Amino acid sequence: MKSPNRDLLVLLKDDTMSEHAIEREVEKLNAMLFQLESTDNFSLSHELLDMNRYKISSDKWKIMQAIRQKELKPFTFLCNLN
Repeated sequence: MKSPNRDLLVLLKDDTMSEHAIEREVEKLNAMLFQLESTDNFSLSHELLDMNRYKISSDKWKIMQAIRQKELKPFTFLCNLN
């Protein structure tokens, strides 16, 4: 797994954890976030609404194509299903 380029703020309830334990906890958090941020999971949790054609698409290919664009077309929306 490649090293993610992100900053995490980890708040600890107690300060009894060693530096090694904190690093291990951050590595576990990064691994969990890497899994959750995959393109498969992203496309499962979003829909593409095209109000120009009155279409709703949950097709993975169309969603990935839309997020790769610099800017969405007018009246095209990417909606989270939560």
